[in-house]
Amino acid sequence: MYQPRLETLPREELEKLQLKRLRRTLRHIMENNATYALRFEGLAPEDLKDLSDLKKLPFITKDELREAYPFKLACAPKEDFVRFHMSSGTTGTPVINPYTRADVEQWAEIMARCLSAATLTHKDVLQITPGFGLFNGGFGFHYGAERIGCFVVPIGPGRTLMQLKFIKDFGTTALAAISSYPLRLIEVAKAEGFDLSQTRLRVGIFGAEVWSDETRKFIERELGIETFDIIGMTETGGVGLGIDCVAHDGIHVWEDHYLIEIVDPETGESLPDGEEGELVVTTLTREGLPLVRYRTRDITRIISRGRCVCGRTMARLARIKGRTDDMLKVKGVNFYPRQIEEILMSHPEILPDYLIRIGKKEGKDFIEILVESRTLDESLKRRLEEEIYNYLGFRAEVVLLPKGKIPRREGKAVRVEKLEKK
Repeated sequence: MYQPRLETLPREELEKLQLKRLRRTLRHIMENNATYALRFEGLAPEDLKDLSDLKKLPFITKDELREAYPFKLACAPKEDFVRFHMSSGTTGTPVINPYTRADVEQWAEIMARCLSAATLTHKDVLQITPGFGLFNGGFGFHYGAERIGCFVVPIGPGRTLMQLKFIKDFGTTALAAISSYPLRLIEVAKAEGFDLSQTRLRVGIFGAEVWSDETRKFIERELGIETFDIIGMTETGGVGLGIDCVAHDGIHVWEDHYLIEIVDPETGESLPDGEEGELVVTTLTREGLPLVRYRTRDITRIISRGRCVCGRTMARLARIKGRTDDMLKVKGVNFYPRQIEEILMSHPEILPDYLIRIGKKEGKDFIEILVESRTLDESLKRRLEEEIYNYLGFRAEVVLLPKGKIPRREGKAVRVEKLEKK
């Protein structure tokens, strides 16, 4: 562990610290942004008697953060900002998150915890493939690695042949990436005759996209590594909100920095631990853009608030199932792309690249799933179609394709294509 005392705080002590920091966050907002403070309708920090009173405060959404572009909800003077990162949206208006020096230090601290949870030490060589720009990923990994003393290979995204060369030449032991990138790495390595088993690579830290347990097993098998699922978002301060540990029994959230809730996506009502819903995050230690009850749109559940076998006492979330805005509806059935992926990747003949195409044909819902496969056997096609029907409740047409037929794109993988109505 990077900070053993803090990461193993008894629940009672942790909750006292959370309440103290929650009140301090509200006070910070009230003292630094009168417009933001109006959201609380006169509720004072001292009015929060325990953590259950958090429900008295309103949610904040991504749309509201977009409307606040660039600094309308910022809670520090501009001269205190050292830089910003941003998250783009479908409207074209980005969410801007300004960072103070203290925010950068907070980010480095939680990322050092994440890397330590993924078994990294000062002896490791960490190759960072997320970008070092407005997207926050690369910087977060870099700061965490500096804290624990890793040797950093700050290559950034793309240039897969060079990635492979650096993995070999610099003795890379750990790889940080968006979760679809190792699939590209595996594909190019095979095409180039690059033997991944002859490298020192042992750990992969992947996130930024929803990836199934089946895809995880495929990556681990092909790369010969142990993978760790890391979560985070620009709005709450960047990558590093949480990560799974060596027990791989849920994602630890750093609760001394973040308060988490699960709510019903439709009603906003709080849900008990164990029940699936939308993740809501309150930042407890951010200065530039503190967030109170931010609706992340991520679907998950709280597995446990008890002590993990790794010794940490921070709450554990189930791996992200999808986002509320990722949910698809076909033939009256709601589902997430990850559920399709789980079915596909449970078959060893299937390769990781697929594309879900949905739309209308002659006024009726239509869904077609393009899948790359090692075999184009008609019986495999029928088996997949039957499993999708049995598991999800609708009929889909599966189209098996040879390897390489689905277009590759830079950045996050595109898994869904919505066709024009016909």
